Amino acid sequence: MRVVVVDDDQLVAISLKTILEADASIEVAETGYSGREAIALYKKYEPDVLLMDIRMEEINGLEAAEAILKEYPNARILILTTFSDDEYIVKALSIGAKGYILKQDFEGIVPALKAVYGGQSVFGGEIVGKLPVLMQSKDEFHYSQYDINEKEQAIIELVAEGLSNKEIAEKLFLSEGTVRNYISVILEKLALRDRTQLAVFYYKNI
Repeated sequence: MRVVVVDDDQLVAISLKTILEADASIEVAETGYSGREAIALYKKYEPDVLLMDIRMEEINGLEAAEAILKEYPNARILILTTFSDDEYIVKALSIGAKGYILKQDFEGIVPALKAVYGGQSVFGGEIVGKLPVLMQSKDEFHYSQYDINEKEQAIIELVAEGLSNKEIAEKLFLSEGTVRNYISVILEKLALRDRTQLAVFYYKNI
């Protein structure tokens, strides 16, 4: 897995590189120190995952992520920050970041990267606890208006919890292929791009 690390604190960026490369399956292609660099480095390397801080001068991490995702809709971006600011979390999810974890949870960084690389959405424990409140819609919502049946709704809920296709398959006694097909149909019905947008959709409408 090739990763680009961007943090405005050079010492933090170098420390992250050291932590990540202690795992033989991870290669840090480059480190950057600003949102502008993040955009340039993504274009240069098109890494499997971009690990990026939020608070940076000129262009912050969320602005950089938004710019990258406009050009590369399938980019896997994992936000790593010291701030569990509600506005940041909602913005990160809305633009399509694949995860949002806190630097304090340094032991969870490598597993989070691997999960994002594997197609999952990842949120630190503190963040998960906030999601239902942050994303809640005030309007009454019915899945039936989107022709979503009970099985599809169950899959949406499990995707929102961050489960992989394999885990969903085991939980619902389905094959991975069937789960994959269900998710493709669900995304088409809801006019969504990926699992992250599906999770955002779920939390906005519970």
